[in-house]
Formats: sequence, structure tokens, C-alpha cells
Amino acid sequence: MARAIGLEGIPSSAREELRWKLEQASEQHAEALLESYELLQQLHDSGALRLLRGVLRSGDLLLETAVNAGKSDEAIRGLRNAVILTKMLGSINPDLMQGYANAVSETLGCQKPVVEPPGLFKLFAEFRHPELRRSISLINKFLENLGNQLKTRGDCR
Repeated sequence: MARAIGLEGIPSSAREELRWKLEQASEQHAEALLESYELLQQLHDSGALRLLRGVLRSGDLLLETAVNAGKSDEAIRGLRNAVILTKMLGSINPDLMQGYANAVSETLGCQKPVVEPPGLFKLFAEFRHPELRRSISLINKFLENLGNQLKTRGDCR
């Protein structure tokens, strides 16, 4: 006589099926579960879980505050200025920027700034150095371009 094949391990109800899947998962993924428990414990010990719960509870208020702060004129101007600064820094040759950084470091880095201003004759004597004249020329060109920009813009907006 034929014998019925038993389907052992496959539960009949949805709740039993979930319980069966959980038992199977704990056997198959034991190492991953242990690591996730360890991670949860570390998050709990550091207070990160408490912080996340607080953020989730006050999520609407937090989002509303961030949106209101983002709507302010200062935030809009700050964002626009950040984009402009990024474009400006991206347009500068990195070798030239390295030269600026080295010059600032050599001028202000380890040395104590000179407290006494140089005398008039000492100042004129320094104009003999081509490096100083080159730097002054660069500063003059920058100021000329800045003046042209201010003249074409007309106002501070």
C-alpha cells in the first residue's frame, strides 16, 4: 500500500511558517547574527540608539526646523557663496595654490611676526627684489579686477 509522504518542517499556518523560517535563519546565518548583536550592543553602549530613537520621535519637528532654516536669506546666500567658492577654488591651478600656501607658511608659520614696521629707507630698499615687485604687481592686478567688478555691479547684491 502506498504511504503518504510527510512534509516535515513546512508549517501549515502563517505564524508557524514565520517561526520555522526564523529557526532556519538562525542556523544558516549564526555568525552574521552574532556580529549584528555585537554591533547593536556597541550602538547601545555609545548611546547612538537612544539618539536615533530621539531623532525618529521628533522627525517631523527636526525636518520642519531644517526646512525653515534653509528658507532663510542667510542660508540661501551661504549656499550660493559656497558654490561660488567651490568654482573659484576649482579654477585655481593647484601648483599656484601650493605656492600661496607655502608663502603663507613661510611668512606666518614658525616666525613671530615683526612688531616694528620697517623704516622708509628699508622699505624702499626691499623694492630692489624682483620677487617683491612681482607680488605687488599680482596684488595690483587683483585690485584692478576687483574694482572693475565693483564698477560693473554697481551695488552690493
